[in-house]
Amino acid sequence: MSVRVSLLAPRKFLLLGVLPALLATAVIVQGASARPALDEAGARVMTISTRNGAANHQRLTLSLDKAAVVQLDADARDVLVSNPDMVDAVVRTPRRIFLLANKVGQTNAFFFGADGKQILALDIRVEKDVLDLTGLMKASLPNSAIAVQAMNDNIVLTGSVNSALESTRAADLAARFAGDPKKVVNMLSVAGGAQVMLKVRIAEMDRNVAKQFGVDLSAAGKVGGVPLAIGTSNPYGLLGRALSDMSGGQAGSACASQFFPAIANAATTTVTSTPTLDATGGVVPAGTPVTTTTNSSTGSACPNNAQGVLKALEQVGLVHMLAEPNLTAVSGETAKFLAGGEFPVPAGRDTQGNVSIQFKQFGVGLSFTPVVVSPGRISLQLSSEVSELTNTGSFTLAGAAGAGGVTIPALSVRRTETTVELPSGGSFAVAGLMQHNTKQVVDGFPGVKDLPVLGALFRSRDFADDQTELVVLVSAYLVEPNTESAFAAPTDGFVAPTDPETLLLGRLNAVYKKKPGDKPIQNQAAEPVGFVVR
Repeated sequence: MSVRVSLLAPRKFLLLGVLPALLATAVIVQGASARPALDEAGARVMTISTRNGAANHQRLTLSLDKAAVVQLDADARDVLVSNPDMVDAVVRTPRRIFLLANKVGQTNAFFFGADGKQILALDIRVEKDVLDLTGLMKASLPNSAIAVQAMNDNIVLTGSVNSALESTRAADLAARFAGDPKKVVNMLSVAGGAQVMLKVRIAEMDRNVAKQFGVDLSAAGKVGGVPLAIGTSNPYGLLGRALSDMSGGQAGSACASQFFPAIANAATTTVTSTPTLDATGGVVPAGTPVTTTTNSSTGSACPNNAQGVLKALEQVGLVHMLAEPNLTAVSGETAKFLAGGEFPVPAGRDTQGNVSIQFKQFGVGLSFTPVVVSPGRISLQLSSEVSELTNTGSFTLAGAAGAGGVTIPALSVRRTETTVELPSGGSFAVAGLMQHNTKQVVDGFPGVKDLPVLGALFRSRDFADDQTELVVLVSAYLVEPNTESAFAAPTDGFVAPTDPETLLLGRLNAVYKKKPGDKPIQNQAAEPVGFVVR
């Protein structure tokens, strides 16, 4: 579709198009004969010379909803625009034509003289005006070199920025300007990717105290000919058992025969026999000694008695843990570290009844994503974890008939996830824990345990105290690569001992001294000995 605009038939909206035309901005892409200038109203004017007689061909970039003024040095009678919905042409005078940009896209326009010959051809591209966005980029990110270009209805960002955060901010500004993040093409490059080393120190102290006090009594006696037996055994309700069943003190001894008062006693008597016959028919002469045994049942001679076992037990445990994982990552990338292991956990059964296994990690874990916000300023997204296997909360999976079960241990976890911002070389205490748990259980004989003084003989006390203190310290540094000789390893300086040193001196490593005149070695320990295993 084409529209022919003639001098004899000017548009009715000609006067309305003059005002925006005076404020319009035109960008000339190529053409030596086109010279942008400002007219008396401050509008951009494209002056084109056509006196050489040849058809002129130019390229023009217009901003959306703006206009350009084409100034000719010859009279133009007709103007033809291939897509008038995109660019509208208004002929003000035979030598001044207004081009109004209405829609993003590409089109062209042809100008014909009084003799019908073509005097000018314009390839026109209409794009969004990104001058305001370019100014905003320079004001918001002064240390970056960002070029903003419009391509059809999209915005293209090129150039370089100092960090990935600046690239993200520039893309966000362009998305707000375009109205849709999908219309932004981010081709920014990060100049010199900064590398961040993170040093995390996890320190924990755990102190456990357990105390148990109890008295177990047993007594036996006979009252009015009736045997009596009394016994107490007070359990420990907190732990469910004594800390050590072999510990304790005993006073007295209950006679076991009191529980069985009828005991057979055998009496042996020796007499002088009279003449008699033996079993074979022989004669036993008189005066031969003969031993006889008489059995009788009498009461026990063991007196009434009682015994008591006193259990006073105490257990103190101390756990000291210090972990210092160090990790290095490029700005904007995620790094992970794990010092520990994995243990199998049944996850289910397949169609054939086989148990499937999954592995769960435990130990000291670290994951962080650094972003260099500005020179010397680092934003950290940090996740650290300390876990260990424990029987508390474990699960026992029963096996088939006659088969033993499988016990799946539980995990004791201390985990922290946070985001902090700190300078290079700065430190933060990102997490801390102060925990104090006290548990106490008293078991005893009902009624009697409440008696003053004597009640202590009929009850037991189980006491547990758990104190935990944990702190997580984080330090971040901007680092650069270095030579291999600048680093030291824990195995540097280790020398295996000889057989005589191991057998005769019991050494696990060889010990050596510096020789006179030796030059100091870089990263060598200050002590004049080699690597020592402690």
